[in-house]
Amino acid sequence: MSTRQAARALGIAVTSALALCAMTVRAPIAVAASCPDVEVVFARGTSDKPGFGPVGTLFVKALQKKLSTKKIEAYAVDYSASWDFSKSTSEGAVDANKHVQYIAGMCPTTKIVLGGISQGAGVIDLITIGKRKLWFFTPSPLPDAMVNHVAAIAVFGNPSRDYANLGPLTTISPLYGSRAIDLCATNDPYCSKGFDMFAHYSYVWNGMIDEAATFAARRVTGLAS
Repeated sequence: MSTRQAARALGIAVTSALALCAMTVRAPIAVAASCPDVEVVFARGTSDKPGFGPVGTLFVKALQKKLSTKKIEAYAVDYSASWDFSKSTSEGAVDANKHVQYIAGMCPTTKIVLGGISQGAGVIDLITIGKRKLWFFTPSPLPDAMVNHVAAIAVFGNPSRDYANLGPLTTISPLYGSRAIDLCATNDPYCSKGFDMFAHYSYVWNGMIDEAATFAARRVTGLAS
């Protein structure tokens, strides 16, 4: 190989290496650009079909309406939501925990909003009340640093309020209580001493979804007192 050929080959190699470096540097910027302003992580109630369930769907839509200038994405906690509560709720907590940490790692400026209805509220309890034991469920506490990423929490028909005799998430979570709204319909037997089963299904029309979305939107925008 002549000196000119060697120089040309070296130049091509250097140019290719620089191009590869440039691609490597730009990749995180592309990832960051695709990150939403807000990520909603919602756990549906017992026996709801996979996805967000009626309450979760309406909550996400209400929050999108109130934060219309922001890019909002949502994740449905992947769990069975079955009547085998000890297994199902605990598995849901593991999935929710992993997703919160994933979003916090990939999109550190994204504000996370947690939510859940009924058993799904229990899923959120298990990741936000620390190592505190919740009946026979296995807690899956988020690392303390995650509190800087979770802007708001909204739970509905939360069994820990009264059924488990522990109290609302606002009082049993040392780190996240001030960021939470825990709503219970009047006489809902799963979160109060009431006996009205219809109350447990009233969240889709009783105004509490809008109340929760307003609370979460104020937390996201920094307007909460």
